[in-house]
Amino acid sequence: MAKAPEFQQPHMPHPVINRPYTAKDLPSVNFGPLGLMAFGMTTILLNIHNAGFYPVSVMIIAMGIFYGGLAQIVAGILGSRTGNTFATTAFISYGFFWLSLSAIWIFPEMGIAEKTPAGYLGWYLFMWGLFSFFMFVGTLKANRVLQLIFFLLFILFFLLAVRDWTGSELIGKIAGWEGILCGACAFYLAIAEILNEQFGRDVLPI
Repeated sequence: MAKAPEFQQPHMPHPVINRPYTAKDLPSVNFGPLGLMAFGMTTILLNIHNAGFYPVSVMIIAMGIFYGGLAQIVAGILGSRTGNTFATTAFISYGFFWLSLSAIWIFPEMGIAEKTPAGYLGWYLFMWGLFSFFMFVGTLKANRVLQLIFFLLFILFFLLAVRDWTGSELIGKIAGWEGILCGACAFYLAIAEILNEQFGRDVLPI
């Protein structure tokens, strides 16, 4: 059997409790697929835009707020109940990344703030790339698919930062295709964790 991924929690029998139940007594679930799927689907859709297929629209913004944002935050909170510092930090951080990115897009349209210059946005993306690099280091003892996701992710942020600093459409398109691959890996890992747990064996290798 392959090593359990960082996000996966083992199933343990629950003892009989002769007292009122509290939140800590609730059975824990594998929250990883929720967070990974939320990350993967929104990342794919955003990077289809980055690859040049369609402009930013309410479809991407809505997915960013409600699935990439809120669903990942929920997954991170669930991770905190199991003591999983890595998953909690990753899911809540990237959830708020999606919320902040959506705000960067819609606040100027609402007249709340001025539009962010591309050079400034490059530094925003660079900082997320730096964060993602150190999160990648944290996956080096995890499964290979999770390592690949974070490796592709920090490369993606750095490519997008360079695109905004240089204005290069080519680098932006390369970043878009690389980001589609990153999101697809997260999508794959989410499905693998669900199916492997449901069937009790490695249906999809990780």
